[in-house]
Amino acid sequence: MIKRTEYLSKNYGKPEGWSLATYEAGGGYKSAKKALGMSREAVVEEMKKAHIRGRGGAGFDAGTKWSFMPKESKKPHYLVVNADEGEPGTFKDRTIMEQNPHALVEGCVIGCRGIGANAAYIFVRDELHLAKARLWGAIEEARAKGYLGARPFGVDYPVEVYVHTGAGAYICGEETALLNSLEGRRGEPRLKPPFPAQVGAFGCPTTVNNVETIAIAPTVFELGGDAFSQLSELHPLNDGGVRLFGVSGHVERPGIYECAVGLTLRELIYELGGGILGGRELLAVIPGGSSCPVHRADEIVSLPKDDRFAPWQGKSLLDLPLGVDTFRSAGSMLGTCCAIVLSDAVDPVLATHNLIKFYKHESCGQCTPCREGCGWIERILDKVVHGTATLDELDQITEIASNITGNTICAFGDGAAQPMLSFVSKFRPAFEDYVRTGGKSQTRTLEA
Repeated sequence: MIKRTEYLSKNYGKPEGWSLATYEAGGGYKSAKKALGMSREAVVEEMKKAHIRGRGGAGFDAGTKWSFMPKESKKPHYLVVNADEGEPGTFKDRTIMEQNPHALVEGCVIGCRGIGANAAYIFVRDELHLAKARLWGAIEEARAKGYLGARPFGVDYPVEVYVHTGAGAYICGEETALLNSLEGRRGEPRLKPPFPAQVGAFGCPTTVNNVETIAIAPTVFELGGDAFSQLSELHPLNDGGVRLFGVSGHVERPGIYECAVGLTLRELIYELGGGILGGRELLAVIPGGSSCPVHRADEIVSLPKDDRFAPWQGKSLLDLPLGVDTFRSAGSMLGTCCAIVLSDAVDPVLATHNLIKFYKHESCGQCTPCREGCGWIERILDKVVHGTATLDELDQITEIASNITGNTICAFGDGAAQPMLSFVSKFRPAFEDYVRTGGKSQTRTLEA
């Protein structure tokens, strides 16, 4: 059963829905005022009760992440919001920034209080010009009203929020590469440890959170952490609350839908998304952005022998609730929870070729397995789609991708390798058809 909600999306599509007046009419900034009246420890505990699993893809508990910040430090603390939304198939954060920017600004006030920071930087992808304009406008409105500045709401706890423009590099979605870019350095991931909570922005303790993670914080303090968590169907798995679900590709109604955590892919695709475009059959789905493994429409779930997962054991993957632990336990990833739907009109070989061109282009080049491996796979797939590859070269794709996985500084390498491994293994006959016949039996509808 679908549980639609409107905590983040209630102003979507409204005239001037991004304005302070509209936001305040719905109770905006009451949560920030409440949080500033609480102790730092109490703010963190409330976030822990909410069980918000990070909405950027890693799925780490947000309240726990806030608790990692040092209790006392001679250096200033910083909150950095990752708005460098460059994952193919993911477009949820830009809707928040464009249509509900005050939720993010208010969330920054709450986050700063929780981690002991007095400044927040929102790092926005360069191409998102409307998002940046709306955020700056929201910041100016909030500052003029006394919600930001030296004494927000009359409380002696300074909070400032700034928007920083990235340079359009996908790698800067990785938190430490983002921090390097924020400091004016080359956008390359850092070795960890030290972690950002110890040495982050400008060498100071820093928490990096996703846009949606911070923007939902006002709702947590409006409802209470426990009440928010229990909105979720997966509350027993400590995956709480509501979130934005995206669906794109070959569906009748692509878009962003806000629902309680626990929605299934079948509900997202066929009920909210309106079904497969043109009445065709579902070929496959990537559950949360292109760096997640692809899944065939006929896949059956195999989960660990755990009573918590018993209700979904042996069922279709399409009926598995979209949760961090449910998909992780099924050998997949929830990612950003923005599904890419592929109908049976899609040529999976050309889809794979398209993806590796993206990852090869966006690799920062710092780690040899990723830099050389992505280029090597691209060259092999170039030969595959032109009908000049051999079966031995096709086998090399799996070998190369396996050697990238787990052997790089950041998760970019894994994100590039997982689609390669899953597409080649799950659509092997299509790849072999290209090797043997030049792909004569394929539809070739994805690329020119």
